[in-house]
Amino acid sequence: MKISYNWLKQFINIDWNAEKTGALLTDLGLEVEGISTFESVKGGLKGIVVGEVLTCEKHPNADRLKITTINIGKDQPLHIVCGAPNVDTGQKVPVAIIGTTLYTPEGEAWEIKKGKIRGQVSEGMICAEDEIGLGESHDGIMVLDSKFKPGTPLTEVFEIETDEVFEIGLTPNRADAMSHWGAARDLRAGLLQQGKQLEFITPSNVNFRVDNRTHKINVEVLNKELAPRYCGVTISGIKVEESPAWIQNRLKAIGLKPKNNIVDITNYVMHELGQPLHAFDSGKISGEKIEVKTVEAGTKFVSLDEVERELHQEDLMICDAEKPLCIAGVFGGVESGVSLNTTSIFLESAYFNPVSIRKTAKRHGLNTDASFRFERGIDPNITEYALMRAAILIKEIAGGMITSDVIDLYPKKIEDFQVFLSFEKTAKLIGEELPKETIKNILTSLEIKINNVTESGLGLTIPAYRNDVTREADVVEEILRVYGYNNIKFTEKLNASISKTSKVEDYQIQNKLASQLNGQGFYEMMANSLTSSKHSKLKDIVDEETTVKMLNPLSLDLSVLRQHMVISALEAIAYNNNRKRQDLRFFEFGKTYHKKQDKYIENKHLTLTICGNRETSHWNTPDRKSDFFFLKGTVEAVLERMSIAFKTNPTLESSIFSEGISYEHNGKILVSFGVIKKSITKHFNVEPEVFFADFNWDLVLKQYKNNKIQLKEIPKFPEVIRDFALLLDDAVTFESIYSIAVAEEKKLLRDVQLFDVYLGKNLPKGKKSYAVSFIFRDDKKTLTDKQIDKVMSKFQQQFEKQLGAELR
Repeated sequence: MKISYNWLKQFINIDWNAEKTGALLTDLGLEVEGISTFESVKGGLKGIVVGEVLTCEKHPNADRLKITTINIGKDQPLHIVCGAPNVDTGQKVPVAIIGTTLYTPEGEAWEIKKGKIRGQVSEGMICAEDEIGLGESHDGIMVLDSKFKPGTPLTEVFEIETDEVFEIGLTPNRADAMSHWGAARDLRAGLLQQGKQLEFITPSNVNFRVDNRTHKINVEVLNKELAPRYCGVTISGIKVEESPAWIQNRLKAIGLKPKNNIVDITNYVMHELGQPLHAFDSGKISGEKIEVKTVEAGTKFVSLDEVERELHQEDLMICDAEKPLCIAGVFGGVESGVSLNTTSIFLESAYFNPVSIRKTAKRHGLNTDASFRFERGIDPNITEYALMRAAILIKEIAGGMITSDVIDLYPKKIEDFQVFLSFEKTAKLIGEELPKETIKNILTSLEIKINNVTESGLGLTIPAYRNDVTREADVVEEILRVYGYNNIKFTEKLNASISKTSKVEDYQIQNKLASQLNGQGFYEMMANSLTSSKHSKLKDIVDEETTVKMLNPLSLDLSVLRQHMVISALEAIAYNNNRKRQDLRFFEFGKTYHKKQDKYIENKHLTLTICGNRETSHWNTPDRKSDFFFLKGTVEAVLERMSIAFKTNPTLESSIFSEGISYEHNGKILVSFGVIKKSITKHFNVEPEVFFADFNWDLVLKQYKNNKIQLKEIPKFPEVIRDFALLLDDAVTFESIYSIAVAEEKKLLRDVQLFDVYLGKNLPKGKKSYAVSFIFRDDKKTLTDKQIDKVMSKFQQQFEKQLGAELR
């Protein structure tokens, strides 16, 4: 946001330099990111003087050029070659002497130098008005009034305005400072704190009066929730033309291009007071009626930028009796705008619902000065005041008469906020006890009304335009920023307390697992918790009834909170696949969100996502596709790292897996993993097979915290390994073999491993072959063959009895 210092001085008669004022504005929370200089004429006419044409003769070597001698008040006249058709003896003209810098309309600089033109010396330049920034004409040189003395600097002939402009990085909560009035109000409060008593000068509306009541426009607000206040007035007999220089200079200083006097005045008042206004050509309002309402979805509307837009059923529109005229608070319509032929206008000033304006602006991809203010919340109490201010300026500058009473539809007044400020709480938050009189003076300077004073605190009324100040803490922040953060003293005593915290911190475990997964070739991803509502088509993983929807979404692609981590995973896979990256391994720590009745539920997750080959293709390495068992090994490595025991449970029915299993602990699922259904990957335009694991991180962390670490010395005695090749039915799982072996021998058996599975010819139908290793160890002595053979014999008997197994 740009603030003109000259404009600011219309509210406060301050004599500080811009740097000092900028520093105070920054301390007040209006951070000045830079200060630039504005000149109404680029270069400020420096080096340009009044010259008198003494002689004017035709150039001997060029038909269209003339050789002139120019008196600029020096002993010797200048010889200047000029190509203008209107140059003549006796004229007073602007002359740019050697060394002067001139600027093109695009702002490019060029210097006047002594030179020869077709063999004749030229010692300067006689200027046209566009060459020195005093107009747009280039038909000939600019001829000045004969009263001016040769050699007079042009800066004394024309009034050039120089201004300093603050570039303020306005935070979204400071809607009250989106104008010169708002910035001046803050600046005055800061100056009062520094002992400078300066009058706060606001524009006066005492000259506002209705001239006659011959042109009334009827107004009806059909949607009072979206337009809580609406004001309007008609002005007739105006003349639309260029604005006076002072308005043009104010607008140019803050980066606005002047258009015509009516539009410029509405822009001027908006940046002066913070109230957006809109002028309609009243001759184009059908039925002499304005209706503020929403229209049917799909209604076509051509805006001022001549773009045809399709309206949404929630877009608030300003309409006449037949058609929409303007997108309320955002953008005007091409058919109702002010033109050079306009002779009467209907001037609008309103307060629109901020959420409605923001949604409409985002929906249509528009960001105007008006929407910028409306969507942050303007002052609802200056709507009529700003209208009258603009009407007075229009009468003064464009002529005309006010031909109707001011219409002010304000059925339900927006009330000010009531806050109680505790002195004790204030001192606690600030860290220092400020004098009560200082607190009261600061609040008064910010236009916060003090209703009552007690020993414990103050009863306050916060003006409605400060929509960011609704709590006691907000008031304390206001006091502190005006008092000055730098003025708060630091004590020499430092107090600290020791808090009781868990030995196991979530982030520490996440860091350990992240390092492990990085070592296994996984990349950590951090997806946005917000996602698109279009995923609601995935009924298997999205329940619309429990979806958490954004009340004011940034875009349609960020309108709901994710309900399942697989959404973010597949969005990442699709993004990379589209950029020719096929071999992917991701992990993510994140949350899912659900709404059940009036409660919001957040669940933490760790997810693993695998797609493509295990390694990048290379000439000496065969391609190895990632598979379920690769994912399974990674999942088990995570649980082993956390020393969590688990039990396998086949996942027969899953919302996301076509094939998958889960690991449980005490009947609760720690992790589910498998192959994602094709119907889900297709929704994200992902063609390759995707393997996915979803850890219940809250449960995993809980089990990890409950684990007690035990240290054991390295075994002194060797392990013994024995193998069985078992012929089994297809339905028998390795889990069955493992369970029988562990139940039969609890003392010596250390592990059971499946190292080969064979399915194929030479085996009976419905059979398979498992090659299983059994690992034994006694921590007190070396095992003998007799002991091992006895255990293996027991295993064989049980496998034959319980599983119908045969030794091969």
